[in-house]
Amino acid sequence: MLNTCATPAKLWLVYIIEATDESLYTGITNDMPRRWQQHSSGKGAKFFRGRKPASLKFIEHSHTRSSASQREAAIKKLSRQAKLKLIKDSLFDFDLNLITPATDNKP
Repeated sequence: MLNTCATPAKLWLVYIIEATDESLYTGITNDMPRRWQQHSSGKGAKFFRGRKPASLKFIEHSHTRSSASQREAAIKKLSRQAKLKLIKDSLFDFDLNLITPATDNKP
Protein backbone atom coordinates (compact mmCIF):
# COMPACT_ATOMS: atom_id res chain seq x y z
CA MET A 1 0.00 0.00 0.00
CA LEU A 2 1.24 3.51 -0.75
CA ASN A 3 0.93 6.69 1.21
CA THR A 4 -1.42 8.64 -0.98
CA CYS A 5 -1.45 12.18 -2.17
CA ALA A 6 -4.19 11.48 -4.69
CA THR A 7 -6.41 14.48 -4.93
CA PRO A 8 -10.08 14.26 -3.93
CA ALA A 9 -12.81 13.81 -6.54
CA LYS A 10 -10.29 12.63 -9.14
CA LEU A 11 -8.68 16.01 -9.63
CA TRP A 12 -5.58 15.81 -11.77
CA LEU A 13 -2.00 16.96 -11.24
CA VAL A 14 0.53 18.19 -13.75
CA TYR A 15 4.07 17.30 -12.69
CA ILE A 16 7.68 17.58 -13.78
CA ILE A 17 10.22 14.91 -12.83
CA GLU A 18 13.96 15.28 -13.25
CA ALA A 19 15.53 12.02 -14.43
CA THR A 20 18.92 10.62 -13.43
CA ASP A 21 20.39 12.04 -16.66
CA GLU A 22 19.04 15.51 -15.68
CA SER A 23 16.39 15.48 -18.42
CA LEU A 24 12.92 16.74 -17.51
CA TYR A 25 9.71 14.76 -17.95
CA THR A 26 6.26 16.36 -17.80
CA GLY A 27 3.15 14.29 -17.16
CA ILE A 28 -0.28 14.17 -15.56
CA THR A 29 -1.85 11.89 -12.99
CA ASN A 30 -4.54 11.72 -10.34
CA ASP A 31 -2.34 9.55 -8.09
CA MET A 32 1.28 10.69 -7.80
CA PRO A 33 2.57 7.81 -5.62
CA ARG A 34 1.22 5.25 -8.09
CA ARG A 35 2.64 7.13 -11.07
CA TRP A 36 6.06 7.55 -9.42
CA GLN A 37 6.16 3.82 -8.77
CA GLN A 38 5.24 3.10 -12.40
CA HIS A 39 8.00 5.40 -13.65
CA SER A 40 10.52 3.89 -11.21
CA SER A 41 9.73 0.35 -12.33
CA GLY A 42 9.87 1.15 -16.06
CA LYS A 43 6.15 0.43 -16.47
CA GLY A 44 5.08 4.04 -16.88
CA ALA A 45 6.04 6.31 -19.76
CA LYS A 46 8.50 5.01 -22.35
CA PHE A 47 10.68 7.99 -21.41
CA PHE A 48 11.69 6.16 -18.21
CA ARG A 49 12.59 2.85 -19.84
CA GLY A 50 16.15 4.03 -20.42
CA ARG A 51 16.48 6.24 -17.35
CA LYS A 52 15.14 6.48 -13.81
CA PRO A 53 13.25 9.30 -12.10
CA ALA A 54 15.52 11.17 -9.69
CA SER A 55 13.33 13.86 -8.16
CA LEU A 56 9.92 15.44 -8.34
CA LYS A 57 10.48 19.08 -9.27
CA PHE A 58 7.03 20.56 -9.86
CA ILE A 59 3.37 19.83 -9.18
CA GLU A 60 0.35 21.86 -10.17
CA HIS A 61 -2.91 20.78 -8.48
CA SER A 62 -6.64 21.18 -9.08
CA HIS A 63 -6.99 20.30 -12.72
CA THR A 64 -9.69 18.38 -14.52
CA ARG A 65 -8.42 15.66 -16.87
CA SER A 66 -8.92 18.04 -19.77
CA SER A 67 -7.21 21.07 -18.23
CA ALA A 68 -4.33 18.89 -17.02
CA SER A 69 -3.78 17.58 -20.55
CA GLN A 70 -3.84 21.11 -21.94
CA ARG A 71 -1.38 22.36 -19.32
CA GLU A 72 0.89 19.34 -19.88
CA ALA A 73 0.95 20.08 -23.62
CA ALA A 74 1.77 23.75 -22.94
CA ILE A 75 4.62 22.85 -20.57
CA LYS A 76 6.02 20.27 -23.00
CA LYS A 77 6.29 23.01 -25.63
CA LEU A 78 8.48 25.12 -23.32
CA SER A 79 12.24 25.15 -23.70
CA ARG A 80 14.33 23.48 -21.01
CA GLN A 81 15.28 26.95 -19.70
CA ALA A 82 11.62 27.96 -19.47
CA LYS A 83 10.78 24.73 -17.62
CA LEU A 84 13.63 25.37 -15.16
CA LYS A 85 12.30 28.88 -14.61
CA LEU A 86 8.80 27.50 -14.01
CA ILE A 87 10.26 25.09 -11.44
CA LYS A 88 12.32 27.83 -9.78
CA ASP A 89 9.41 30.29 -9.66
CA SER A 90 6.98 27.78 -8.20
CA LEU A 91 6.57 27.58 -4.47
CA PHE A 92 6.56 23.81 -4.72
CA ASP A 93 7.83 22.09 -1.62
CA PHE A 94 7.33 18.38 -1.25
CA ASP A 95 8.06 15.46 0.99
CA LEU A 96 9.51 12.48 -0.89
CA ASN A 97 7.83 10.22 1.69
CA LEU A 98 4.56 11.04 -0.05
CA ILE A 99 5.68 9.12 -3.10
CA THR A 100 7.46 6.14 -1.61
CA PRO A 101 5.88 2.80 -0.81
CA ALA A 102 4.61 2.32 2.72
CA THR A 103 4.32 -0.99 4.48
CA ASP A 104 1.31 -3.01 3.55
CA ASN A 105 -0.55 -3.86 6.76
CA LYS A 106 -2.59 -6.64 5.16
CA PRO A 107 -1.91 -10.19 6.38
